[in-house]
Amino acid sequence: MTALTRELTKVMTAISLTRPDVVLRLEGLIALVVGCIAYQRIYPGHWGLFALLFLAPDVALIGYLVGKGSAAFYNLLHSYVLPLGLGLLAWKWGSALAGELALIWMAHISFDRCLGYGLKFPGVFRYTHIQRSASLEQTSILN
Repeated sequence: MTALTRELTKVMTAISLTRPDVVLRLEGLIALVVGCIAYQRIYPGHWGLFALLFLAPDVALIGYLVGKGSAAFYNLLHSYVLPLGLGLLAWKWGSALAGELALIWMAHISFDRCLGYGLKFPGVFRYTHIQRSASLEQTSILN
C-alpha cells in the first residue's frame, strides 16, 4: 500500500465514508443540491410550485393506514426510477411541466435520503435500507 493510499484511507475513515449509511446520506445531499441548482437554472421563478409539491410523494405514507402493499407503494414513489422516466418523457415531449415535476420529485427523494429515510421493508414502518446499511456496519461480519 502506498503512502497516498494509507493517507486517503485515514481521511475516509475519519469522515466515515467507509460507512454505507453515511455515503447514502451524502449522495442524497449532493443529488438534492444538484437538483435544486438544475431547477433554478431551468425553471427560475417557479419556486412556489416547488414548495407546493415538494412533500407530495409522502402521500404514499397513507398506504400504511391501509396496510397491505404499503411498503411497495411507498418504495415505488420513493425510488428514482419513476421521476427519471418522467424526466425523459418531459425531454422527449418538450413538456416543461413534466420536467418540473420530475425535478421536484427527485429533490424530494434526495432530501429523504439525506435525512436517512430510505426504502421501506414490508411490514416495518421505521426500518429502511439506510438503517439496514448502518446496522450491518456494526455487525461482526463486517468488522
